Amino acid sequence: MVKFGIGQAVTRLEDTRLLTGGGNYTDDVDLPNAARAYILRAPVAHAAIARLDAGAATSAPGVLAVLTGADVAADDLGPIPCLAPAENRDGSPAGQTPRPILAQGRVRHVGEPVALVVAETLAQARDAAELIEVDYDELPAVSDTFGATQAGAPRIYDHFADNICFDWESGDKAATDAAFANAAHVTTLDLVNNRLIVNSMEPRPVAADYDAASDRSTLYSSTQGVHVIHGQIAEMVLKIGKDKLRCITNDVGGGFGMKIFLYPEQCLVTWASRKLKRAVKYLPDRSDAFMADTQARDNVSRAELAMDADGRFLGLRVTTYASMGAYLSNFGPFIPTGAGTSMLAGLYRNPAIHVNVKGVITNTVPTDAYRGAGRPEAAYLVERLVDAAARERGLGPDEIRRRNFIRPADLPYTTAFDDVYDSGDFTAVMEDCMAKADWAGFAARRDAAAQRGKLRGIGLATYVEKCSGGPEETAVAQFNDDDSVTIFIGNQSNGQGHETAYKQVLSHRLGIDVERIHLVQGDSDRVPNGMTGGSRALPVGGAAILGVSDKIEEKGKQVAAIVMETAAVDIEYADGRFTVAGTDRAMTIWEVARAAKDPATRPDGMDAGLDDSFTRVPEASTFPNGCHICELEVDPDTGVTRIERYTVVDDFGDAINPLLLTGQVHGGIAQGVGQAMLEHTVYDAESGQLLTGSYMDYTMPRADNLPSIDFSMHNVPCTTNPLGIKGAGEAGAIGAPPAVINALVDALQPAAGVTHVDMPATPLTVWSLLQQAKAA
Repeated sequence: MVKFGIGQAVTRLEDTRLLTGGGNYTDDVDLPNAARAYILRAPVAHAAIARLDAGAATSAPGVLAVLTGADVAADDLGPIPCLAPAENRDGSPAGQTPRPILAQGRVRHVGEPVALVVAETLAQARDAAELIEVDYDELPAVSDTFGATQAGAPRIYDHFADNICFDWESGDKAATDAAFANAAHVTTLDLVNNRLIVNSMEPRPVAADYDAASDRSTLYSSTQGVHVIHGQIAEMVLKIGKDKLRCITNDVGGGFGMKIFLYPEQCLVTWASRKLKRAVKYLPDRSDAFMADTQARDNVSRAELAMDADGRFLGLRVTTYASMGAYLSNFGPFIPTGAGTSMLAGLYRNPAIHVNVKGVITNTVPTDAYRGAGRPEAAYLVERLVDAAARERGLGPDEIRRRNFIRPADLPYTTAFDDVYDSGDFTAVMEDCMAKADWAGFAARRDAAAQRGKLRGIGLATYVEKCSGGPEETAVAQFNDDDSVTIFIGNQSNGQGHETAYKQVLSHRLGIDVERIHLVQGDSDRVPNGMTGGSRALPVGGAAILGVSDKIEEKGKQVAAIVMETAAVDIEYADGRFTVAGTDRAMTIWEVARAAKDPATRPDGMDAGLDDSFTRVPEASTFPNGCHICELEVDPDTGVTRIERYTVVDDFGDAINPLLLTGQVHGGIAQGVGQAMLEHTVYDAESGQLLTGSYMDYTMPRADNLPSIDFSMHNVPCTTNPLGIKGAGEAGAIGAPPAVINALVDALQPAAGVTHVDMPATPLTVWSLLQQAKAA
């Protein structure tokens, strides 16, 4: 039997290498004679470029090139495209925001690239950048998402009179309006989903090399799948053709969605390398990351819930203003529309839903996917609204959910957005979580906290995530001469443990020791199309590995039958051996792989060897779901909030590796708590300057912000996935924010009458609410 199989909580195979300094990240790539690049970025949020003089910089010591927007135009380079534009309610296409890789005529956010300086050393490039003279004619700026749409707000593009680039809708408006007309009660809640900076541990370094003999470039970049950027750079921006560019991603120090997309830096470094015909490296610092990495969330919403006299849901109506930043990122418009909107249905029987999303252009960094990508925003809105409705109707937070949950007998259930939930037991998951959190004993704990002068609250939130659908994933298996097998797959590990999980799937299915399995990702010359995002790695990529394993077994049986002179139907396979049923005659998979290369011992028409591939096209999304319960205490004198207990029960269908899965949930909860209590991207209202541009001003969650997390599973196997699993990578970040804020409102409402707190609930915010209540 193999040591590693599906369901075993094995530690990550890659950790020893990474923890002992054996990682190979982009900045570790050694390119001989590499020049260094530095990017001059816009110091203002909105301005016309009246003059740009790079003469002094060009002649500075060590400088090899200074490139500006004029050079971009002269070389006819294309803009960074928006690959997922939204459609307006009237069917017309959304407006576009052409995004050159270096500013041309105008800058629209602080940090926008204005010039690229390439020199022999980084110090020389930095010094030269200071010699570039740029005259900016500053223009009025706007960073407030809702304020940008109001009369008198500065116009960022001439073709957007109100800074709205799309006006999108989904759902049945007529049915929803009718539901509200017949409602016995309507709960309304205005919410802000705060803007976040991703802050991956590794920033986005870039290196490019050039081979003059083939006129071919090799780009090294920290991504979540090389093929997403490969075609964009080669065909849409540089216009050199895919055959002239190879994209490589080695180890990645965190991505969280942010490293899926194409950025100016990847294009600039490749372009400069081709112009200079030598290697060029670019290493951003953390300030660059704050000003240039896509940011996230930044929604302003009004949500309304219609109910009958018994608190049963009749309809939901939502209007959201979603900031796109200054330019539409690759998938920016998709995040607040198609990616997350259908999850406004939650786990509830809600027959009529209508949502209107307005994409807003602001003088800020572009937004795009970040852990959960639209689903955390939807869950936060729904679960805060449901809690508010329960309070207004005099129902417990569990009771209102119990009355409205989709029941097991209802499954498969088609939501108001036509999603089909295939499996789950939502009431049982909630009740399991409540039992583990000792919900019944909370009143005593609240009384004890009051004796100590503290305000204690408990909050419950459920979630459902639509994930693991989307693009196909292909797994290619190649048998090697040293009796090992290599799997090639196009998605990219950025910390999740792909190497371990994928080897577990193949080891379990084919009975191959994990030491004999290799994984290759991140090379456009070697791996098929793929992408990491949307909790797809195992439900889609793992299913592709399972599929190619099935094909290998079938081919192996045919070869083994010829070698052992029997019928293929008499061949059995287990533990890495093909055996003639009822006998001791057997061959290892490695012996069969070698025999399959000989035309005499393989069927006519079969390709040589056992090498094969399988493409998994998701037949449906998976719908992981769960319940989070947060219990916290507030010090009314300081506003400091401390989470005392955190309990979560998830339905992930099944678990390939429970240890890796637990780590994913813990990390997601930390990020969700960070959004709820600490993290906030702030721009100056008048100048558009980023005020939270470093860790001195932007607060990240730390270990002491979280208690020990009580995590368990209540799995109901997925029926639309051959592994029975549901995506798990983003779940923690989806359920945590509403659970925390629900708990905080529960703590503050009795003492201060607070019914809602916008994120982040910092000590100052909480203290101010309590002071306002005292003054009232």
